[in-house]
Amino acid sequence: MSQPRYDVAGIGNAIVDVLARTEDDVLAKLGVPKGGMMLIDEARAEAIYAAMAQTVEMSGGSAANTIAGIGMLGLKPAFIGKVRNDQPGASFTHGMKAAGIHFPTAAATEGPTTARSFILVTPDGERTMNTYLGAAQNLAPADVDADTIASAGITYLEGYLWDPPEAKKAFLKASEIAHGAGRKVALTLSDAFCVDRYRDEFIGLIRAKTVDIVFANEGELKSLYQTADFATALDALRADAALAVVTRSEQGAIAVEGTALVSAPAFPVDKVVDTTGAGDLFAAGFLSGLARGMPHETSLRLGALCAAEIISHMGARPEANLKALAAENGFVL
Repeated sequence: MSQPRYDVAGIGNAIVDVLARTEDDVLAKLGVPKGGMMLIDEARAEAIYAAMAQTVEMSGGSAANTIAGIGMLGLKPAFIGKVRNDQPGASFTHGMKAAGIHFPTAAATEGPTTARSFILVTPDGERTMNTYLGAAQNLAPADVDADTIASAGITYLEGYLWDPPEAKKAFLKASEIAHGAGRKVALTLSDAFCVDRYRDEFIGLIRAKTVDIVFANEGELKSLYQTADFATALDALRADAALAVVTRSEQGAIAVEGTALVSAPAFPVDKVVDTTGAGDLFAAGFLSGLARGMPHETSLRLGALCAAEIISHMGARPEANLKALAAENGFVL
């Protein structure tokens, strides 16, 4: 097997994030469940945007955030995701390429506009996402660049991608290409509400070894196995997945592989400002460590460091120099 040209290739929804601070009563008035991710249509998107105060816009999308973080850590990433040939799409594309990310997907010339996620951040730092998938949901198998996937050490897929039927086919095609080239495939469960929609299918993907590595937070894990007991859910995941990584907010994170279990604490932060992208950047740190052959415990600590940086400010893209931050904390990438 040849050396990978790309350390990690992500496949996910190409989204422009629109963020605003808000109060809990605004969430209640809008009728959106706090802390989750809801899919909305264009009319609902306009209504939520009208209720938002001052906004900040930036490139986003779960897997795209992870890939951006991997690039900022000095590794070689790639990303596959669909935008429209409009202003938000051009902004997203520029942001990815400026970060040194190989982005081979052609923009759509017709159909819905580039996806946007309207993110409401309450004073406790919790983020509530309302996502209009737009062009992102039209990602199709033809958009999966076989050379990119076959040349990536790890292909990283976001659970949100399981919503649109054609994107689901793209997901399966990418897994087949990666495994055919002797590479690994990772899946992030993305969101407990996403797990509720596709529980049986996600478990099927894991048990069929369509994916080799699973990322989940505690809520997603409990939802996957329909239990309130963390230990029971973890044992079930350990039996199903070759390698699983579970984040537990302030309780840190765990990696299980066969009978082995390692853990690492959360990295301390002065104040939680916005949890948008915390799981995405944790995955960036862990995958970077994994791609560099680090022990799982070290990879967990690198993930915790990246997550701590992202929750210290608004938005899901790092503001600090992640590679320098990692070096300062003893990580050699």
